[in-house]
Amino acid sequence: MSSTVRAAPRKGKDMRKPTLERSQGRSGGIQRLYRFENGFGASVVQNTYSYGGNEGLWELAVLKFSGPDIKDYKLTYDTPITDDVIGHLNEAEVEEYLEKIEALKLV
Repeated sequence: MSSTVRAAPRKGKDMRKPTLERSQGRSGGIQRLYRFENGFGASVVQNTYSYGGNEGLWELAVLKFSGPDIKDYKLTYDTPITDDVIGHLNEAEVEEYLEKIEALKLV
């Protein structure tokens, strides 16, 4: 069972510019990577296989970075944000989660 802290949607707020944006090839989607100064980040995807992707919605995973490169990350499932990925998010909801991830303290 997944435990997730749901963010309240904030109307009229668009997602911030990602650290890296790339297409996902065969899945026909897009991935946006965000990296924050606290060592955490997020992978936000929209494709045919993501939760909500077929409805134009986003799926978010919390990342923990281990080095200076944008590719130096692993998905983390042990934060107060969630212990899984979070799907079916609109852009305002994604931004709310990005703010929560950016505020995490690295332990």
